[in-house]
Amino acid sequence: MATVAFQRTLYLARHGETEWNRIGRWQGATDIPLSDIGRAQALLLADRLRDKRIARVHASQLSRALETAQIIAARLGAPAPTADHRLRERGYGAFEGLTREECAERFPGAWEQYLADRRAVPPGAEPQAEVIERITAAMTEIATLAGGQSESEAILVVSHGGAIRSFLHATIGVVPPPLENGAVFQLRFEAGSFLTAEELTP
Repeated sequence: MATVAFQRTLYLARHGETEWNRIGRWQGATDIPLSDIGRAQALLLADRLRDKRIARVHASQLSRALETAQIIAARLGAPAPTADHRLRERGYGAFEGLTREECAERFPGAWEQYLADRRAVPPGAEPQAEVIERITAAMTEIATLAGGQSESEAILVVSHGGAIRSFLHATIGVVPPPLENGAVFQLRFEAGSFLTAEELTP
C-alpha cells in the first residue's frame, strides 16, 4: 500500500505596524513595539484567518511580531504563541534606526552597494545566507512537528518583511515586493519541502 505524503498548511504573516514603520526607519533586529494601528491590524488579520483552522501559532521573539501573534491567538481561541528567535528580522547593522535618506547620507558607499545588490551586507549586518538558513530551519521544524494535530488544521507563523521575502525566495523561488504590515501567505508543505506560497488578499 502506498504511503500518503505528509501535508501541512501554514500561514506566514508580517507583523502589524510600528511607529518606525510609519516614519520609514529601518528596524531590523531592534525591538520596536507595535503601535495602536499595528494592534488594530493584528485584530483584522485574526478575522481574516478565522476560518483557517489555526491550531498553533509561532512568532519571532521581537515584540512587534510576538504581540501580533498574541493578539491573533487570543482572538481565535488558539494556544499562546511559541516564540522562536530564528524567525526574527535580519539584523541590518549600521542601517538600523535610520531612514533611507539617512542611510544614503551617512553610509553612501554601503547604501549604493546595497541598492545594487540586496545581498550586500551593510556594516555590522547579518549576512542574508544566515537569515535564510535559520528561518528555513525554523519553518521546516514548525511544519514537521505536528504535535498531534490533524492535517486539516493549520499553523500560523508571524515574522518580518525582510525575513519572509528571503525565505520565500530561497524555498519557493518567488520574490514578492516589499510587504505591507499584516500581509499573509498561505504555504503548502509536503514531503519535507515548501511547495507553494500564495498571498491572501484582504
